[in-house]
Amino acid sequence: MTLPALPEESFKRVLCVVAHPDDMEYGTSAAVARWTSRGIQVGYLLLTRGEAGMQNPPEETARLRVAEQQAACAAVGVEHLTVLEHPDGVLVYGLDLRRDICREIRRFKPDVVLGSGHEIETPFGFDQADHRAAGLATLDALRDAGNRWVFPEQVDDEELEPHSVRWFIVPGLAGSATHGVDVTGEPLRRGVASLEAHAAYLAALPGHPAPADFIPKFTAMSGATMGVEHAVLFRVHDLQMPPEFVTEAMQD
Repeated sequence: MTLPALPEESFKRVLCVVAHPDDMEYGTSAAVARWTSRGIQVGYLLLTRGEAGMQNPPEETARLRVAEQQAACAAVGVEHLTVLEHPDGVLVYGLDLRRDICREIRRFKPDVVLGSGHEIETPFGFDQADHRAAGLATLDALRDAGNRWVFPEQVDDEELEPHSVRWFIVPGLAGSATHGVDVTGEPLRRGVASLEAHAAYLAALPGHPAPADFIPKFTAMSGATMGVEHAVLFRVHDLQMPPEFVTEAMQD
């Protein structure tokens, strides 16, 4: 079955929530490049500064990685970047993390939130702990943001109105994805450039392949599921759609 295109014609603002600098750049940023070229406003929320990702002293690494992330954002047209200072490598799922993600949702007011998965096992092996914590906290913060009685100080003291998100999307692979984004051409080129912007970080990873050598190979594999040359795949959840079993029951 050929995967359908993501319903991006309805997208106005997309908030991408990830744990570290560079998490958006392994293919997903090519979709971001397509969205920004079409006038969709995209914001990034990084929960850590990535200070545990290199052998340099943590503060030096944090400054370097945030600077590289700013360059990566520029490559794909992202102007709204928020970087929090939760500890890298030991990100903790809990109310503090949910509160901070909820705040950014209420501030940015996206109709789409792009998060990460929270499964322990992935096709690439065991997922990193920070990714799992970020994914689960983001999922819960979606509900928190629409409820004025959850973190009410943001509403009462910070004057941030409750906000309900319609779409929750997570990067997917063939077999688990529900939709795709055609990134053939310029979006792919810009997506590759966004990962290349993390030059110092990538240089510190032994044997890491050049972005231009492997990103197009992955997007070509995904493109085959859509019938296009290159694509990025997602699992898509419409949070305003009744569950499927409810819809089926109403039709009986």
